[in-house]
Amino acid sequence: MRITYLHQYFTTPDGATGTRSYEMARRLVARGHRVTMICSDAQLPAPLKAARGVRRTTIDGIELRIIPVAYTNEMRTRERVQSFLRFALRASVEAARTPADLVFASSTPLTIALPGIVGRVVRRAPMVFEVRDLWPEMPIAMGALRGRLPIAVARAVEWIAYHAARHVIALSPGMADGVARRGVNRDRISVVPNGCDVEAFAVEESAGDAVRAGVPGLVAGAPLVVYVGALGEMNDVGWLAEVAGALRPLAPDARFLVVGRGRDRDRVIARARAAGVLDETFFLHDPIAKRDVPALLAAATVSTALSAPVPEFEANSSNKLFDTLAAGRPVLINYGGWHRELLQRSGAGIVVPQGDVVAAAKALAALLADPVSLNAARSAAAQLARSEFDRDAQADLLIGVLESASGKM
Repeated sequence: MRITYLHQYFTTPDGATGTRSYEMARRLVARGHRVTMICSDAQLPAPLKAARGVRRTTIDGIELRIIPVAYTNEMRTRERVQSFLRFALRASVEAARTPADLVFASSTPLTIALPGIVGRVVRRAPMVFEVRDLWPEMPIAMGALRGRLPIAVARAVEWIAYHAARHVIALSPGMADGVARRGVNRDRISVVPNGCDVEAFAVEESAGDAVRAGVPGLVAGAPLVVYVGALGEMNDVGWLAEVAGALRPLAPDARFLVVGRGRDRDRVIARARAAGVLDETFFLHDPIAKRDVPALLAAATVSTALSAPVPEFEANSSNKLFDTLAAGRPVLINYGGWHRELLQRSGAGIVVPQGDVVAAAKALAALLADPVSLNAARSAAAQLARSEFDRDAQADLLIGVLESASGKM
């Protein structure tokens, strides 16, 4: 098939964000399909940045059409919306120009549906729509999307995106439920969660030595708690700084390392300072390339996936959790939903109360002080990664949906 793959935030392992689209696209290419990825340059590493026009290049067999549209986690809501619309308009032109047997549009943002529909109509090709987050539910819940008219427009775009698609891929059961609530038949929805790149994360324990050596005051064998990802309001990483403060008298040798950037960074720093742990037991580091994350997690005793207390987030399919499983590390989360059920069933980590940092710190301290439980959680995480979330198996599911939806396989 000729597949037009639309993802505004596409990146490679040299970038500093999730690589689901890259991993799926290169597996599609390996199956003999021709993949044209239409993306922005916002998350791409410097050598792949575009200038003013659309840059055309090929990476690992994936034909890229790179559109120069800026986007950062630090942008305000209005700037983000402007970025979404600029990309949607320019991507629509590219989608109309690109011969396709199938159009595959991956959100967020929800506006990716616009070039998806253009490609569907102009190229007379079926569209598959991938839901990575339930929009507009998430920005409405966070207060980022307000007013009757903007909300009505966003809900209309959501409805059109789902109903214009021949099939919808959701990254979690909760997201599939959200799609179904908008009137889409269940037989047109498939759940393909984020996956674990087991081979990429199969590094030696010594791979993390350099990371541990760079954490001030971290003595040999002492616990290191890691967060790697965006520092946004939704992630509420400042909560982790408060947990670090509460943990300090319980586990004084423990250290926290936060790796990432985002609009909430200054507030994270302020909360860490108020908790008395900034640059003492709690440290921040700039983002790193995805290919360097396995070494970072090899250094970790526990890795974390976090959320602000927003129920709508419980349907998420966090890259952080799946990378932690792939690395065979215990994961700590502070939210409910299917991730909580997954950890409680498997024993691959712990769920702590978001609203009680003292209780969270006590639960973390108990885990860190228990080598038997730590080893059991590590084994359970690695087993879960291999048995349920291996990226190759997830790709098989997704490719099967795309081939079926195309009507050509």
